[in-house]
Amino acid sequence: MRNVLKWLGRIGIALILALAVIGVWKRADITRLYRVVTLFDAPNIVQNFSHMNDLFFNAPMSRGDGPVSPLPQGAAYDLPPAVQDWIAARQITGLVVLKDGQLRHESYYLGTGPDDLRISWSLSKSFVSSLVGILLADGTIDSIDVPVTQYAPQLIGSAYDGATLRNVLQMSSGVDFNEDYLDFWSDINRMGRVLALGGGLNDFAAGLDQHFAPPGEAWHYCSFDTHVLGMIITGAAGRPVRDLMAEKILIPLGLEAAPYYLTDGAGVDFVMGGLNLRTRDYARFGQMIAQGGQWQGQQIVPADWIDAATVPSAKTTPDQYGYGYQWWIPPGWEDGEFIGMGIYGQYIYVNRRLNVVIAVNSADRGFEEPGVELGNFDIIRTIARDL
Repeated sequence: MRNVLKWLGRIGIALILALAVIGVWKRADITRLYRVVTLFDAPNIVQNFSHMNDLFFNAPMSRGDGPVSPLPQGAAYDLPPAVQDWIAARQITGLVVLKDGQLRHESYYLGTGPDDLRISWSLSKSFVSSLVGILLADGTIDSIDVPVTQYAPQLIGSAYDGATLRNVLQMSSGVDFNEDYLDFWSDINRMGRVLALGGGLNDFAAGLDQHFAPPGEAWHYCSFDTHVLGMIITGAAGRPVRDLMAEKILIPLGLEAAPYYLTDGAGVDFVMGGLNLRTRDYARFGQMIAQGGQWQGQQIVPADWIDAATVPSAKTTPDQYGYGYQWWIPPGWEDGEFIGMGIYGQYIYVNRRLNVVIAVNSADRGFEEPGVELGNFDIIRTIARDL
């Protein structure tokens, strides 16, 4: 019996030592996983959203060496009480309002400031759409109707086999993907854990094998459709999305600060939500879009692409928002009025008729509660009409 106990004791010590070695060896992975699990916790969320480069793999992006583009100061816009109440209720961290290209209002909250580089989440999808339009216009990508596997052969045999570039632009790939952020086992949260542990997003995409409909037959919001856009861009151009986006969009915009992209462990850009900019720079992008792709005398994004991308072309149902090419057009909105959105309250609102652009960053843990999103739209549109 004594020998058995001695043997068990040695086994126990060996296990403890092995776990200790694994703990040291995998310390960075374990830390990142813990940060993913606690990313949206109330004590952490505001700080995290302004410092994502402290939490995840990331890669810098160039802003170039040109001057910062001006945002001329216009007449100050005083926020009405309803907007001030909304800011407090929805944990707004940054609000920038442009009218006719002039800065009419700028404010920051919850200990954040104008220099913070803020996570875009799905707002970055609208940037990716613009890059696709540029690459189609210059011939890097052959056609909007090419099969995704032409430029992303890793997807042959996956659920994406048979989908086209147009299908993934419109979130109509037919791929079955659970986007419930409140479900620990959802596809989007499984993807987050892969990202934290240094796994490959391209491999994750290739591993998706279930459909809910044939490609192009129905609309279903699937963030991985945007990741496939990134695979197509990289396959067609032979360069990372971050480098192309910097060269063709962000450097010409004259940003205030160099942005960065979150990446997976292989250095592949987290294109569906990993772009980080200052709130004023999100507004610059929105103003360029409002101006038909022009900025300081340069045509950055083709005007006809913006026209096509910002009208409801996807096969949404009457009870869903309209959707174009990675832009949203809610029911009842006017021509030339559309919005880019990210979880937890990230927005770029564009009203081309009024020439109003509103950039919003938030850390709203209640963003999925009933009525919150429509309430956000109402407030944003109230500001636009009130200017």
